[in-house]
Amino acid sequence: MIKNSLTPNKGLSLSQAQSISNLCNQSATEIAAILHGVNNYKKTVKVEGEDKEILKAKPLPENVLELLKKKSALHACQAFLMENLKAKDTLLTEARQAKPDLSEVQYPEKPDFVDPTVGSLAEVKESWGWEQLSAGELNEFWEAEAYAAHIGQFIHGHGPLTQLRSELPQIPALEWMTIHDGVKSAVDIEVHHNAEDLLALHNELATVHREKEQRVNYFKAKVKNLVTKENARIAKLNADLQNAAAKTNNDLQAEYETQMKAANEKANDIRKEFEVERQAKISEIAAMRISVDQRFQETIDEFLTKLPEKE
Repeated sequence: MIKNSLTPNKGLSLSQAQSISNLCNQSATEIAAILHGVNNYKKTVKVEGEDKEILKAKPLPENVLELLKKKSALHACQAFLMENLKAKDTLLTEARQAKPDLSEVQYPEKPDFVDPTVGSLAEVKESWGWEQLSAGELNEFWEAEAYAAHIGQFIHGHGPLTQLRSELPQIPALEWMTIHDGVKSAVDIEVHHNAEDLLALHNELATVHREKEQRVNYFKAKVKNLVTKENARIAKLNADLQNAAAKTNNDLQAEYETQMKAANEKANDIRKEFEVERQAKISEIAAMRISVDQRFQETIDEFLTKLPEKE
């Protein structure tokens, strides 16, 4: 860690150092404004025979060297204070984050528990249920599914039949088309569908769709029931295996907890002793103050009298 000027109970307090650092920065900023506000010339313009100043002359001050020295001293003092404030903060952070050394505590190894899943069966998925159907049942399902899907696409949502039925009432009897500039010709519109026929077709197709969809749902329900029944059988077998494993694991856990309790008690004793030492260290660091280097004393004295007495 970089060396610092922190000492016990002697020098500037944290609040004093922060306040003086702020005052140094403000004073340096004021000097900077003076030095950066200079220019080489002024500007005047004659308006109706009268000179008007449009750019004010701001020459370098005669004490420019003194101002630069002062500005440098202010920044140097501020750097000194801020580095020591950071050093104290770092020491406090390290002390607060310090951890006790528990290397001498011998914690027991976790028991080698019996795996209750060894020998158990996994639940079957939906694919297993489909595998239980006969070839004839699968063929009927695929056929019904295709009918239900494609008829449904034709009559529902944005299907062709739905669009035809929606468009039909909106078809005008006559339209006009521009043949060339300024000349239009009538376009005859001949409707070849009617609402009654389209509705009848929709009802006919909807009946077929409903029948096929019912068959699709029948096979899906059958597969679901087969899977549920098989998984219930598997669950019973697995429960027997798990009960046997649980008894063995309970015995192992009891022995482990006895050993862990003894280790934790020892660790707690170490933590208590460490915490007492840690708090003492934090208090010691918190009481540290900044011992002022002689080269910064004049600058600090300049601002120290401006601080409230409580600081």
